[in-house]
Amino acid sequence: MEILKTIRNYFFYSGIEKDEYNAVKKDAYVSNYEVWRILHFLMVAAFAFLYISTFFNDMLKSNSLFYLIGLVYSVAVICIFLVIKKDSLIGQLIIYLSISLLFVFSCLITQNKPDIPATTFIVFLLISPMSMIDKPFFMTIELCAASAVFLIWMYNVKPADIWEMDMINVVIFTLVGIVLNIIANSIRIREFVLTRKINIQKDTDELTGLKNKGALTREINKVLADEDTDKGIMFLLDVDRFKSINDTYGHDVGDEVICQLGRTLGKLFTGNEIAGRFGGDEFIIFIRDTDDRNEAKKIADKIVKSASENITLPDRDKKVSVSIGAAIYDGREKNYSDIFRKADKALYRSKADEETRFCICE
Repeated sequence: MEILKTIRNYFFYSGIEKDEYNAVKKDAYVSNYEVWRILHFLMVAAFAFLYISTFFNDMLKSNSLFYLIGLVYSVAVICIFLVIKKDSLIGQLIIYLSISLLFVFSCLITQNKPDIPATTFIVFLLISPMSMIDKPFFMTIELCAASAVFLIWMYNVKPADIWEMDMINVVIFTLVGIVLNIIANSIRIREFVLTRKINIQKDTDELTGLKNKGALTREINKVLADEDTDKGIMFLLDVDRFKSINDTYGHDVGDEVICQLGRTLGKLFTGNEIAGRFGGDEFIIFIRDTDDRNEAKKIADKIVKSASENITLPDRDKKVSVSIGAAIYDGREKNYSDIFRKADKALYRSKADEETRFCICE
């Protein structure tokens, strides 16, 4: 069973677990997009050269329509790549279509020289698997289908002895191509997994597991720079009398209070929100696509209530409270520090309101 599980992982998830693969899948799609965007520019140049050559070479003239179709297709793909997202599934389907086109191209080259072994097709069997990062299962289907079409196509085109030689070579190199694809995918996917882990560690606050100051700054700045986004709410909160907690119970208890608050916020904000520890006992929550003040008040009340219920001190009779300042983003601020200053002023004012512990910057 363990062997079957290993084979499954290599064919469907490039040798890693399903969750790990899904976490880096879009990174692989982006890499494919960038590689094949360049390759399609090369295909435009190649098909344009071949099409022009048909006017001067009688042997190539029979394939002139195919060269023209290849040229138009490559130009169309480049245009499509300019408008789709880099991690789009459409992009991956187009890439597989392009690989199929190249296999057809190699079949036409072989058809023009039926007395010579199919070197070009064999080369594509080896190169194509190295140029695509995806589940090896899909490339296996692609290679097997291309090989089957080639052998059926060439059966009545090539002399029997040459066809038999091609059949042996195609079967062998199809298997080699599948193995190469599995190896290449396994290596590249593990690079993405390692890069992701490094980035997570770099962006994660060690004490709470939430985003750290650097990640908060970068992600909020990214939202503010997005021209399609003109709504948001930043919450800045801290623990009331945190210095007193450290002085009374010690820094270990103070750290535990920070950890408990981090866990509480992590459970409250599991969607598209940006949540993290700014430093010390200060935390930031950024809610996208809303500027509703009533909603801001409800969110703040939920944070205050959850903190009071979930954060404990050695002295069980004493409760920990938090204060929250909020700033409404309306599309004018384009820098993290601008909206942070507004939230910081609101936080200072919220300290004076012991009943709600909340203030929105006007």
